[in-house]
Amino acid sequence: ARLRRAHARLMQRTALYEEHLALGARMVDFAGWEMPVQYAGVIEEHRAVRTGAGLFDLGHMGEIRVSGPSAGAALDYALISTPSALLVGRAQYSMIVNEAGGILDDLVVYRIADAEWLVVANASNRTVVAAALRERVGGSATVVDESDDTSMIAVQGVTSAEVLGSLLVEEERLAFHALRNYSATTMHLEVEGAAITALIARTGYTGEVGYEAYVENAHAVALWRALLAAGSANSHGTPFQPIGLGARDTLRLEAGMPLYGNELREKLTPFDVGFGRVVKLDKPDGFVGSGALAARSARGERFGRTLVGMRVTGRGIARHGYEVRRPGGATLGLITSGTHSPSLGYPIALADLDAEAAPFTPGEPLEVLIRGEGVAAEVTGVPFIPKRSTEGRAQGAHQQGG
Repeated sequence: ARLRRAHARLMQRTALYEEHLALGARMVDFAGWEMPVQYAGVIEEHRAVRTGAGLFDLGHMGEIRVSGPSAGAALDYALISTPSALLVGRAQYSMIVNEAGGILDDLVVYRIADAEWLVVANASNRTVVAAALRERVGGSATVVDESDDTSMIAVQGVTSAEVLGSLLVEEERLAFHALRNYSATTMHLEVEGAAITALIARTGYTGEVGYEAYVENAHAVALWRALLAAGSANSHGTPFQPIGLGARDTLRLEAGMPLYGNELREKLTPFDVGFGRVVKLDKPDGFVGSGALAARSARGERFGRTLVGMRVTGRGIARHGYEVRRPGGATLGLITSGTHSPSLGYPIALADLDAEAAPFTPGEPLEVLIRGEGVAAEVTGVPFIPKRSTEGRAQGAHQQGG
């Protein structure tokens, strides 16, 4: 018990920690942060987002500002994508890789001014990403880790625009409702009789329409409470409630979104996990890891591994680390994420399989070893449910690996 208390004291807490306790949340250790895993229950919270909307505390995420006249070119060299090509107010999914092309983290990058970008990293990788950016940009740009001073609060779901939009100052509501997916702009929210400044982004990690608001920590509690009140008063009478890590994981898995530490890790390249399209090998000055990725790409995009969606048709849930094989055959790889889908009513999973055994065709039978027994499964398409937020783009795991 003493060890548990000592460990809890070492964990970091977001600005909303006391709010979670007041709401009866069950708290867990997540990437060194004491975070809510559930409030009312995972299934109820999951269904609230799919049918109404939900409120998420993402204050554990990393926010790193990169600025200066040469910041765009510096980020092009640091990341696999081309942040310099973004228009102001737009965002892109990206990754940062090592010299061998292995994934250090997946990111969302916002261009928030002509010479200013915001790089959002996973909590567990925030320090690594900030250090790598500083090393790679050298003196060509300024890199400031603003994570300790910033809170991110997300509203995700069918009624998210109504809920968040109700707090905007009147003159900015039209612009808010015109926000495209993967766009962001600075706006003002009316909270407790005052206007607070927030970066509002139409991004998320659920497959639903949704928004993320970045504010100073000092405004987090007031904004959280105002959103809870607005959500409870929404005109549709649909569910609205705070959402913990448990439902966030089932939501992202149904939407086929990878999680760093599960689907994404340093031993894999973007090509191994189906994100070769994000890699821009034609950049004139290359990027860190481009040589290794270009050499492998010359052999085709089917590298050593491939990420496959699965439905378990037998009895049982395919959990992280379970072996996968063709019926009666040799092991092909391991489950990276698996759960019982609240929306579909059956177990689903993502698996990291040997690309040499591909293609894996939808409907093809597979087996998952559950407690030593081969349980029937089949290959499915990914995402498992249609995304309502993507406008044709696949959104990745910023939100939220560890």
